[in-house]
Amino acid sequence: MNVSTFSPPKLSLLTIIGVSAICLSACGPSEPITEGPPPDVRRLTEDQYKNIISDVFGASIIVGGRFDTPVRTEGLQAVGARNATVTAAALSQYDEMARSISEQVMSEPSRQFLVPCAMPGQVAFDESCTTQFISKTGRLLFRRPLTDDETSARTDVVRETTQRLGSFKEGLSSGLASLLVSPQFLFIADVVEDDPDNPGTSRLNAFSKATRLSFFLWNRSPDNTLLQAAETGDLHSEDGLEGQVERMMASPLLKAGVRSFFSDLLEFSEFDFLEKDSLIYPAFGAGAVRDAQEQTLRTITDHVVTKDKDYRDLFTTRDTFMTSTLGMVYRVQVKARPGTWEPYQFAPDDPRIGIQGHLSFLALNSHPGRSSPTLRGKAIRNMLLCQQVPDPPPDVDFSGFNDPNSPSKTAKERLTAHSTSPACAGCHRITDPIGLALEKFDGAGQFRQTENGAPIDTSGDLDGIDYADSKGLGLALRDNPATTKCLINRLYAYGSGNSMSSRSEWMTYLEDRFTADGYRITSLMKRISTSNTFYAVSAPDMSGETIETAANNAAID
Repeated sequence: MNVSTFSPPKLSLLTIIGVSAICLSACGPSEPITEGPPPDVRRLTEDQYKNIISDVFGASIIVGGRFDTPVRTEGLQAVGARNATVTAAALSQYDEMARSISEQVMSEPSRQFLVPCAMPGQVAFDESCTTQFISKTGRLLFRRPLTDDETSARTDVVRETTQRLGSFKEGLSSGLASLLVSPQFLFIADVVEDDPDNPGTSRLNAFSKATRLSFFLWNRSPDNTLLQAAETGDLHSEDGLEGQVERMMASPLLKAGVRSFFSDLLEFSEFDFLEKDSLIYPAFGAGAVRDAQEQTLRTITDHVVTKDKDYRDLFTTRDTFMTSTLGMVYRVQVKARPGTWEPYQFAPDDPRIGIQGHLSFLALNSHPGRSSPTLRGKAIRNMLLCQQVPDPPPDVDFSGFNDPNSPSKTAKERLTAHSTSPACAGCHRITDPIGLALEKFDGAGQFRQTENGAPIDTSGDLDGIDYADSKGLGLALRDNPATTKCLINRLYAYGSGNSMSSRSEWMTYLEDRFTADGYRITSLMKRISTSNTFYAVSAPDMSGETIETAANNAAID
């Protein structure tokens, strides 16, 4: 082509506008530079522990024992895990689990698959087989290659146990158990290094970066491909990181990661302690408790991952999934055979819309024998709007509300006493109007028109938006700016273990991009996981013995 005679094609005004719109949506403003928090350690959660064991050794391995639950911090156990220690009792539990897992791994036929170099009935110690097994397994458990000293120490354990018991299998079992009780496995450590691209600053090393990314997207340890990207340094390049994020988000494991986030956000761990009066709610048995959680998680992942829809519509959608067990509680006809799921859509005239109308939310945020507008309103404020509602004062008199002989027949009438009491009014005025919109659902989430023979008034308001019923609440929740801000805040905190409170510029940036992306969670997760802020740290090096000491200190209460 003769450059001197080339003329660019003329662009129409519509074409120019279209290109500009695309750039505004896809390109957008650049990410603001944000200083990161100090590096830290956090304990594996129960789900993370079990996911790792399943991934490394197979789904047939049974993980028994009791796990200490992290104290929920800023609405998430994932954040509370940064403050979690391992008590002496918990350490004993970890030791028992480690021994049980090791025995299962070394039993037939697991051993043949996982440790093919160890022959059945082998008595003599085999250093080559030991080194191969410890190095390969330790790399996956520690989420990085083992150091020579770490490999040597475990090899000595295998050698000594083999010689003492006369069984190489028992020796390998002891070596594996020593890996499983190590702080390097039980704690996720932020290991930092000097940043060669920015002298005088630090960054997460590649393996800590891979670990943070994998637990965020999948809630499990990095797979071999991600570890290789860390080993080669590819993960520190923009293209390398984006390539890994694209690969991981295309994996079915993304749904598992999203499920884990929402399980934490919606406090589903509390289902372990849920009690319902079987005489009042005979249909709400153990099967309904199990299926109620699964229904909500299936609905969420189908909506935000499979269909990649607007997050806000989770609070107005009528689409869900149903089992025959749930059908009895919801009092709807279900064609699915027992133990199977089927897509289901609530009818246009059904009062249920959104996940806040699911049994999981309604039953979990109620009392054993009755509903609770206050608990439900508080849950929406805390979980979905990130607005902290304090616990009631210890000297509050609940007799007026709980008195069965009270002339007030409905919860709305009984709650008037709290909303007018100076000690209670502040909290009840921001919780009760929300929860009262859901009062036509009893303590098990079943629909009703009256309470004690009196009609139920479900009108109320959410932050100045009036509504008449639960449908109106769903719409008000969907359109409340705090709803999307809360999701962004919680999602970042879940992945990093840190609050976003000191990162207002980045928060604003994410809000703008989330809006431009049509409020799609997948786009938000990709933007967070490919950002600099998500991996930013601001403290001196904690590698080597320092991080080992930090993890060991956390393992001793």
